Order: sequence, then C-alpha cells, then structure tokens
Amino acid sequence: MTIRVVLADDHPPTRQGVRAALESAPDIDVVGEAGDGVEAKKLVAALGPDILLLDLIMPGPKPADIERWVRHNHPETITLILTAHDRDALLAEMAEAGAAGFLTKDEDTPALITAIRRAAQGEALYTPEQLERVRRWREKVGQHWESLTEREREVLCLVAAFRTDAEIATELCISEKTIGHHVSHILDKLGMSSRREIARWALKHKVCSWSE
Repeated sequence: MTIRVVLADDHPPTRQGVRAALESAPDIDVVGEAGDGVEAKKLVAALGPDILLLDLIMPGPKPADIERWVRHNHPETITLILTAHDRDALLAEMAEAGAAGFLTKDEDTPALITAIRRAAQGEALYTPEQLERVRRWREKVGQHWESLTEREREVLCLVAAFRTDAEIATELCISEKTIGHHVSHILDKLGMSSRREIARWALKHKVCSWSE
C-alpha cells in the first residue's frame, strides 16, 4: 500500500527537506504541499491523503481548528504533527483535537517514516511521557487557560511580552479602557493580583505562540 501524504509547513526549505526524506521510502508518496492552513484544508479536501503532516505555526486557521475540521469532514485522513514548538499547551490542544501523534522536527528520517507507517495503520503515537505532560497540563494549567476568551488570551500574551496598554490597544484595534477590562478579567480568572504575576505565569507555562 502506498501512503499518500500532504505536507503543511510555511517554510519551503523545510518542506523540501521533509519531502526528500519521506520519498526515500518506497511506500510513501508526497502528493501535495501547503504553505498555510487554508491551503492545507483545500489539499485535504481535493486529494484525500492518508496522512496530513501538519506544522503548528503557520498563517491561516489555528492547527487545532484545522484538525477538528479534518476529523469532521475527512475522517479517513490521519493528522500527525511535525513541529519545532514542543510546548505542553500545543501538545494538549492537538491531542484533544484528534491528532494521532505529535512529532518534533529533530526526529531522524527512519523514525519519521516509521511514525507515518504506524499512523497509517491506525496507531496512536503518543508516548507515555507525552500523555503525562497532557495530564499535568490539563490539571495545573489547562483549566485556567481554557477559562479565558480568545481576546483575553491575546491580551495576556501581549502583557507577557511587556507591551504597554497603548501598544496593545493599537495592535488589537481596541481602546485602552477595554484593555484594562480584559486585564481585570484575566486577573480574576487566574486568581492573581498583578500584571507581573500573569506575565510570569504565561512565561512559565509557555502558553503564548512566541514563548519557547
């Protein structure tokens, strides 16, 4: 059986390298490449691949939203994450969305090929260590993070990046007064008392897309 793969990554050199690695296997055929989330969805719909190999930091829809769309509309396609962003928040989010595995870009070629073959056979690829990370995240961080609205998460991450209210208001196209309301709600939901405290929390748990 030939395993048909769509690659979704916004860096062409990365896609080129992954394609070359995968096509060294006689049973894997890279049938499409996407540079953003919108294109990834179009290729899944048009090509019906066996595997969607999905990066996590790309333009377009959030990866978790892409995966939920795939599971609902094209359940025959199995999603594997291949990312340089190995954060508990992303791991938990993609596991909950339905991805079959979460791989990092330091995987060597034989390990990546083996993972794709196992996923194509219907195996879930999360390691015990990854499952424990997901459990700890849900218990200690996830409930707090998920209590925040999408806008509150944006504000929190900008606060953690040490932006002023004026800078945040300009970036989000809302008033400074509204920023103050959002910060107040964030403090209440997280049970904290200062902007510095919520910034430390965000940095410690790497909940923001830029935090590594």
